[in-house]
Parts: sequence; C-alpha cells; structure tokens
Amino acid sequence: MPELNLTPQHLCESAALQECGDAVTFEVLEWGRSVPAFAVRYDQVALAYLNRCAHVPAEMDWQPGKFWDMDKRFIICSVHGALYDPPNGQCVSGPCPGARLEAIRLSEEAGQVYWYPTERFQPLF
Repeated sequence: MPELNLTPQHLCESAALQECGDAVTFEVLEWGRSVPAFAVRYDQVALAYLNRCAHVPAEMDWQPGKFWDMDKRFIICSVHGALYDPPNGQCVSGPCPGARLEAIRLSEEAGQVYWYPTERFQPLF
C-alpha cells in the first residue's frame, strides 16, 4: 500500500487565480483514481473543488477552465445547469438543491497556492 502523503502540494502562483476568472485545473487521486479538480478565486479567496457535478458525476466546465455563470456569481455545471455557491460549493439552483461539490483545501503563502492532500485526495506522484 502506498504511503500517505500529507505534504502541501504546490498548485500555482496566486496571480494565476484572478477574481471570478478562469480556473486553474489539476488532477488528484481520489481513493487511488485520477480525477479532475479546479481552483478559482471568489471574494478574494482561493477555492478548490473536484470537477464533478453533485447531480450526476460529469465534468462541469463548458470549456476548459470555464466554470462561471454569465454573471460570474455562481459556479455552473454546463451539463445540468446546476448553480453552486462558490464559498461552500452548495447547490443553490438546479437538479441537486442542497448537495455540495467536493472541496479540496487550499492555502496561500508568499504569493503561492497550495492544496492539501488527505486520505481521500492524494497527489498523482
């Protein structure tokens, strides 16, 4: 069994996450399977989630890195139209009210963004 890695993983420079701008996409191992994830900035806070709709497990971006609705207020699933509140990933409209996106913990230090592995989410390498 591989050793659990809990070391913070560098994701990107803080400047790569512009307020309600394009996402930085990355891959994580979820229970040993490679899955897509994304990071965005909302209300000056860097946030990350699995790129998987809470309604049906489909990737949500309508083009690579494009996760915002037209008003840049909600994260939108391009497949189902579900709208998610960015700070907590909760579905506020669409086919899965109350369900949540799967969050990945981030931090920012010295102009860099890091994500934190857990037992569930591990780095690819």
